[in-house]
Amino acid sequence: MTAHHRAPVTVIGLGAMGSALTRALVAAGHPTTVWHRLPGPVDEPVATGAVHAATLVEAVSASPLVVVCVMDHRAMREIVNSLGDAPADRVVVNLTPGSAEEARQTAEWVAARGVAYLDGALLTPPAEVGGEQALAFYAGPKQVYREHEATLAALGGSATYLGEDVGLPALYEVALCGVLWSAWAGLLHALALVSAERVATADFLPHATRWLEQVVAPCVPGLTADVERRDYPGTTLGREAVAIERLVAASRARGVDEGLPGYLLARTEQAIRHGHAGDGFASLIEVLRSPAAE
Repeated sequence: MTAHHRAPVTVIGLGAMGSALTRALVAAGHPTTVWHRLPGPVDEPVATGAVHAATLVEAVSASPLVVVCVMDHRAMREIVNSLGDAPADRVVVNLTPGSAEEARQTAEWVAARGVAYLDGALLTPPAEVGGEQALAFYAGPKQVYREHEATLAALGGSATYLGEDVGLPALYEVALCGVLWSAWAGLLHALALVSAERVATADFLPHATRWLEQVVAPCVPGLTADVERRDYPGTTLGREAVAIERLVAASRARGVDEGLPGYLLARTEQAIRHGHAGDGFASLIEVLRSPAAE
């Protein structure tokens, strides 16, 4: 697809992310039409080269591909329900935040109205949309995705098609955010510990960075493989529990919240009671999957 033959796209929703999507599409050479359901900021997208449609029907009629990024799935459904005389042969790519369950329900709801549907998740700050660091997931009918893959590539440097199940992008998004928040929380807890002893966080930072890069990150493939096999070699949970107890004690001694390491110790002890004392750390997956089991 040459720069002179880029497919036209319509973007519905001009919040921070919608505006970023518009900028990325315009920068990639796609004729881009925009519409915002509430009185809002259309000057900036128009200044970048987008065309502001006066009505929703006009916006949807302008492009075969309609990217929707609004507040929630309820707002998204209201928009689709308002299409009226707009052409029915449109493809909706829903980048609206929500759960996997909402995505599946919305896909069924949209399909009943004769509209092709892809669900997606874009894991990047608005400022990085369209850049190489952007991470995007899409799901829905494979043929529909392949037809518009080149256009969607303008939104993120690493786009992955996850299959027919439209719930998977939202699931991947929340799971990856869980990794992020857990890592951040662990780092903040560590900083609280060392700063309680008046250690400058700048002095601790190089060691935390090296630990994450050289010890934590390289373990991810092995832990994942252990979970896949349900075989858990490595340092035994019995030994890990002793080390985690020291972390709880160190937190308590310095007046630092012990809730985070305390939760980890409780799950480790639960796994030991379930017979995993001689297994590696990945065996915690068994109690995380069935937290009520005792």
